[in-house]
Amino acid sequence: MRSLTKLPPEREAALSGLYAAATGAARRRTLAGFALMAVLAVLAGLVAEVRPLTFAENIGKFTAYIRQILPPVGLDHPVADLREWYWGLSGWLALLGETLLMAYLGTLLGGLAGFVLSFAASANLMRSRVLRLLTTRFLEVCRTVPDIVFALIFVIAFGLGPMVGVLAIAIHTTGALGKLFSEVVENIDMRPVEGLSAAGATWVETVRFAVLPQVLSNFASYGLLRFEINVRGAAVLGFVGAGGIGQEFLGAIRNFYYADVSAILVLIILTVFCIDLVTEQVRHRLIGPESLR
Repeated sequence: MRSLTKLPPEREAALSGLYAAATGAARRRTLAGFALMAVLAVLAGLVAEVRPLTFAENIGKFTAYIRQILPPVGLDHPVADLREWYWGLSGWLALLGETLLMAYLGTLLGGLAGFVLSFAASANLMRSRVLRLLTTRFLEVCRTVPDIVFALIFVIAFGLGPMVGVLAIAIHTTGALGKLFSEVVENIDMRPVEGLSAAGATWVETVRFAVLPQVLSNFASYGLLRFEINVRGAAVLGFVGAGGIGQEFLGAIRNFYYADVSAILVLIILTVFCIDLVTEQVRHRLIGPESLR
């Protein structure tokens, strides 16, 4: 084996100095970045009126409310206590089903709109810069305005009811999924697209045969993930009169029906939990095990 050649002392000292200077500069940049984040966090806390002492003094009120809404189920008569706790189970389940249907229909409509618009918003497919910018800005507006704001506007226009929730969820989902779908399209392999274009295929044919096979699994995965989010969002939209379990939940909170608050909250949590488990398994099957490694 050849022995390593030792550098001259002057050269070794020069390289060591350069290395120390480079690592020192990187360390200073890192520390400066952390310091900037800390300063911005303090400023944000001051502007947002975040008071740690006030939080510490009033945390007991939060825990007291949690104790008040604990389920009134004892060990002496657990079955009777459960029946009393879930006295309105049939009505709550009907409202919960309405919430799920709102989320499903809103996700479906928004997903279809986002699906169509995502191709026009993709830089690698849409040659018209004007059309692409208009589509991108439209999607930004749809996802920037909160769905609860859309629901308030639609309540004023159409009155109370689940249709308002469906419309609000659909518009917000259009913007969110349109953005995600367009990013998936922009990361495809362009060789099939170029091959079909060279063979004389139209833009629609190119999307159908060269793009869709590459993106459909990711589209479905993002759609399922958005459905999970929309189920939680649909429960909140009931607070503004958009139908579903949220309206009943808000009424229980306002009227201090503590047992009803905990019963409805547990139903919502269990529903979202089950949906998360199911959609997670479906997403994993769609994406494929190799992408999860």
